[in-house]
Parts: sequence; structure tokens; C-alpha cells
Amino acid sequence: MLPASIQITGELLSAAEVQDICESLKEDSVRLLSVRGCQLSDRDFGRVCRSVAESRSLAQLNLNLGVVSSISRTRHLADALKTNRSLQTLFLHGSPLLDAGLVTLNSALSTHPALICLDLGDCMLGDEALGLICGMLPPDGAKSGLRELTLSANPGISSKGWARLTIAVAHSSQLRVLNLDYNPLGDQIAGMLAVSVASSRTLEVLDLEGTGLTNQSAQVFLDMVENYPTTLRVLVLAENNISPDLQQQICDLLSEGEEDDDREAPPLQPTPALNCALLPIRDKYLPTRDKYQAITDKYQNPIWISHSNSSPQMVLLTSGLGESLLAETEM
Repeated sequence: MLPASIQITGELLSAAEVQDICESLKEDSVRLLSVRGCQLSDRDFGRVCRSVAESRSLAQLNLNLGVVSSISRTRHLADALKTNRSLQTLFLHGSPLLDAGLVTLNSALSTHPALICLDLGDCMLGDEALGLICGMLPPDGAKSGLRELTLSANPGISSKGWARLTIAVAHSSQLRVLNLDYNPLGDQIAGMLAVSVASSRTLEVLDLEGTGLTNQSAQVFLDMVENYPTTLRVLVLAENNISPDLQQQICDLLSEGEEDDDREAPPLQPTPALNCALLPIRDKYLPTRDKYQAITDKYQNPIWISHSNSSPQMVLLTSGLGESLLAETEM
């Protein structure tokens, strides 16, 4: 039997339900486990983590929205990751990890043999944690590292910390998607990121929504994409003080580059179809409201609906398997 997915959102999990989850993990019949926003006892959380450690099929684990709510739970998760060898994607968005939590997780995250996608958005991280995260973006010629990294809404990180990240991004040999939305970066850090993007040979998606940028930053990015070769294909600049005209010019230039690449690329080899259950939308931080609302029944695939807004935006769908899908939708 092919591995399936278990996706539960915002529920109070009983001991019996946790037992079912644990048995499925131990039987290697689960490829995706999402208990996003769910409540469970510390004892049951420990049971789930021990089963994650034993699983050889689990590729994606979603613990978003406060499931990892204490340092003791962080230790349980770290122990599980040290033993598990199959996990490729870990979502911890909205967990109060603090720097201490990242210190606890660092060894397990940085040495995991398969992990390529990590969401640490809105985790109350600071410079110490960011320094450890930079170690997960090894330079060219070093070990493999993360391909997708989300650090949205971590305002405790200083300009010095972000500057350190830009250096790591410039030299990373793997990173393809970087989400920094809703951090107070400003034009100075954005300028450093532009240099990183120009240096990177892999980065394809950069999300800078709501990061305090102005036309000054946009002009730097415009000059970069207009005059220098880049692998960048998507640059999100919404919710900044940037003129629509500048945003459109950048978007048009990036689209032209993607079309040129498509013409030059060799024919794609046929690949097995991805299970739709492995294509969750990442939790996108918004300061005033949730951008997404999930409608789901227990153990069923969630249906994602967006709140209405006045203009279309690019929404990033991540497979967590090293592939990123982009879809236009009305937000």
C-alpha cells in the first residue's frame, strides 16, 4: 500500500487519535503528517515524536501554529530528528521556539541527511538562532543544505543578523526559495540581498512582502535583473512603499528571463506525478488577519480558501520535496 497523508487542523486530539497516528507512523504508511494548530498533551506529543523517529516513510511534518509550545517539546522533536532519516520538510511556523529552542534543535537539523525544506516563520528568533540557521546553508563544495527556507515575521533579528544571512545566501550551493516576508528589513538589508541574489547560482524565489522597502530597493533590484544574469524567477514586493510601475517592470523582466530559459532548456524527462497531499500552502504571516483559512475533516485533505483582497498576488506552494509550484490566485 502506498503511503498516505494524515492532515488535521485545529483539533483537540484524544489519546486514541494519537495512538492511531503513532501506529500509522510505525507501520510506514504515512508520507505526510500535519497536526497544524492542534492541541495534545505533552505525553502524547512525546509519543508522536518517538513514532516519527521510527518512521521510514514520513517525508513531511507540519507542526505549525503552536504545537511545539515548550522547550520540553522541542527536546522531544530534536531527539526524533536525530533518529529519523526520511524527513524532507519540517514546518514549525508560529512556534515560540526562541533562540534557546533553535539551539536545542540545531544539531538534529544541521546533521539530518534528508531535510531540505524548513519553515521557522514567526518563531520569535534572534541573532543567535539566525547564526545557527546560516550553518544550514553551506557554501559551494560543502555538504548539501536547505533548498527552501522560511524566516517570516521574526522581528527580533537585528540588521547585523540579516547581514550575516545575506552572506550565507550568496555562497549557498543549494538554496532555491527564501521567504523573509514581514520582517523589518528596510532598504539597506534589501540592497545586500540584491547582491546575494546576483551572486547566487540557485535562488529562484525571494519573498520580501511587507519588509519596509521603498522605491530605492526596487530600483536596485530592477538594475540587477535588467543588467546581470540571475536565476531569480519570482520576487514578491507587495505591501511595501514601492510604486506599482517599478514592481511591474521587475516582474516583466523576470518573466522574460523565465521564457528564455524555457526555450533553451532540454525537453523534460517524464516523472511520476506528485501526490497532491504533498503540496501544502505554507502559513503566510499577516499582521492583521490569517491569509488562509483551512476547511478540513479529520484525516482528509484540506481545502484551502483565500480571503478576498483587491489585487492578485503570487502565492508560493511548496512541495517540501525540493520542488516549488507557483500559482496565480485572487487573494
